[in-house]
Amino acid sequence: MSLYTAVCANILFPLHESLKGHDSVALRKRLEESQWWSAKQLEDYRARRLQQFLTEIGWRVPYYQRLFKRLAFEPSFVRSTEVLRLLPFLTKPDIRGNVDELKAEGHGPLTRYNTGGSSGEPLVFYMGKGRKSHDVAAKWRATRWWGVDIGDPELVVWGSPIELGAQDRVRRLRDGLLRSHLLPAFEMSPQNLDRFVATIRVSRPAMLFGYPSSLSLIAHHARQKGVAMDTLGIKVVFVTSERLYDEQRAVISDVFGCPVANGYGARDAGFIAHECPSGSLHISAEDIIVETVRPDGEPTAEGEAGEIVITHMATSDFPFVRYRTGDMGVLSDESCACGRGLPVLKEVQGRTTDFVVAHNGTVMHGLALIYTVRDLPGVERFKIEQMSIDLTVVKVVAGPAFNRSAEECIVRDFKKRLGDAVDIRVERVTEITSEASGKFRYVVSHVKAFGLKKEGSGA
Repeated sequence: MSLYTAVCANILFPLHESLKGHDSVALRKRLEESQWWSAKQLEDYRARRLQQFLTEIGWRVPYYQRLFKRLAFEPSFVRSTEVLRLLPFLTKPDIRGNVDELKAEGHGPLTRYNTGGSSGEPLVFYMGKGRKSHDVAAKWRATRWWGVDIGDPELVVWGSPIELGAQDRVRRLRDGLLRSHLLPAFEMSPQNLDRFVATIRVSRPAMLFGYPSSLSLIAHHARQKGVAMDTLGIKVVFVTSERLYDEQRAVISDVFGCPVANGYGARDAGFIAHECPSGSLHISAEDIIVETVRPDGEPTAEGEAGEIVITHMATSDFPFVRYRTGDMGVLSDESCACGRGLPVLKEVQGRTTDFVVAHNGTVMHGLALIYTVRDLPGVERFKIEQMSIDLTVVKVVAGPAFNRSAEECIVRDFKKRLGDAVDIRVERVTEITSEASGKFRYVVSHVKAFGLKKEGSGA
């Protein structure tokens, strides 16, 4: 650790957090101790914390005051995290219809946030200082797993209008002092990609942070231009907010000459899991309880994919209890070679809208279609949109090598997967824009995928 990084991590950032009324410094230190607890120690702690959390919101939050009374649910009797199954799920429509009732009586300062609405209408919610402190501490802990710290030079490739709109004078000064710099990831034109590559080469960051789609595009562009990026001293690339595909991990790691650390989280649900150097996605279990459920709401079996449901125990001012994220994942009971006792999220498969539905009702992940398009010559960028059970549109930014036979290959392979009766339309376009948040999704389906039979289920 350099002297400047030590000053930032131990003096400047703690001062910044203290002035904001955050407890992130003390929390991070506690998290670095609890990550080594045994499974039993951790579960006992989580049960006590859940009891305290549910008791508090049962007293202070009108929505849960009414809910607990209606269910005759007594939080003081909680002895296990499994008691959560007695409570209903919290959905986005529930939050939209009860925003004021979800605010705790006597709450502290609340900040208004909203999601990007990638799967429909944006969600407006609120976040208190406790939630912010815990999220910062969890992310900070994970950063230090990779030998980097606050104050090491960082380049953030991001696209959320919330972050971009907050670049006022004070924030720019803070980021400058902490050596964190932002590259807006909205437009990935060749000119902007040239600029991004040049900026990375000049700034020589110790770490990159951003969307896997954006960082893989930058890596591809540098490779195509013959620009060396693996001698800059980059120690790690952190990616989040989108599914990380194997080919993205490979090109990012190869071009930048460093490992890729995946992270899973959401603005509404929090920083849920972070990858350690041994390759496991560890859940921030001291704060967050993760369930995976089937379409009928029942818990999944071991190794079975299900919708990820989150209870964030640092959200007492605006609670998230059994919140349905809309993401699909698989939990694991296996321990990690790193020795941390934190539970593992084996796989994050993407949003429910990243799955497509064949004409006969079979549900499959969009990867079944992605591989066909991705591997064709001349495909520079693409997006697959399932408009209905009868129509799928494939938009392609095509180079000279993309020809009529490539289009016919897409139609032929998609019909094999989706059904001969499905209309497959290939559209050549000059560009494919990211979503308002700056994220990019290879597959979007407007067909309800779950509650139907899964591919290979035989149902």
